[in-house]
Amino acid sequence: MEVLGIDIGGTGIKGALVDTDSGEMLTERYRLLTPRPATPQAMIATIAEIAKQFRWQGPVGCGFPGVVKDGVAYTASNLAKEWIGFNLKSSLGKLTGCDVAVLNDADAAGLAEIQFGAGRGRDDVVLVITLGTGIGTALFVGNQLVPNLELGHIEVGGKEAEKMTAGIVREQAKLSWKKWGKRVNRYLIAMEKLLWPDLIVVGGGVSKSHEKFFHYFTTRTPVVPAEMLNQAGIVGAALGAAK
Repeated sequence: MEVLGIDIGGTGIKGALVDTDSGEMLTERYRLLTPRPATPQAMIATIAEIAKQFRWQGPVGCGFPGVVKDGVAYTASNLAKEWIGFNLKSSLGKLTGCDVAVLNDADAAGLAEIQFGAGRGRDDVVLVITLGTGIGTALFVGNQLVPNLELGHIEVGGKEAEKMTAGIVREQAKLSWKKWGKRVNRYLIAMEKLLWPDLIVVGGGVSKSHEKFFHYFTTRTPVVPAEMLNQAGIVGAALGAAK
């Protein structure tokens, strides 16, 4: 099945056509900057522009950085407050004329890893963590997704994990790999104590540099780098529309 997968990020919005049977992207990614301010109307216009670029009139899957239920955004910590209560599914469907599905962006990345990446073939408890503009989490139990966990916002050591450990924090604070890696380790240990997963998959753009910080991890749970890398969000969003 061919689906247009859209990965909505805090800095960029990316899309590509995806074969949901194989997990392969059928086109190059097309990326536009996330508008500022990142209001719903500005962003759905940008998403519609991506659909127009592909001359697409089929199903569309969107990964959104926040809690999503029935196509409605309930949180949007790295976007505009106007997103709260906004029906992305309905509004984007009307604008593009396409059948639209919306899911949490970390859930989308997790689906891609479970179906085609580092978590494929597993039927136990797998936690997928994405380190980027924020921290995304996707939990799978027996290959079934537990949606919208948003565990990047829990407190670790009295501070919100995302504000200390997100990938962008390392860049902005110019942290060494060692200092940041130890922060990530504290977060992973907190997740381990809370969820007791059998496998942790770490994704986000920084995962391609995993050899620089994975050796600071002391978890009992095996930790592996994501395999889908920058394709995960797009492929997983498409999978969400194919279900």
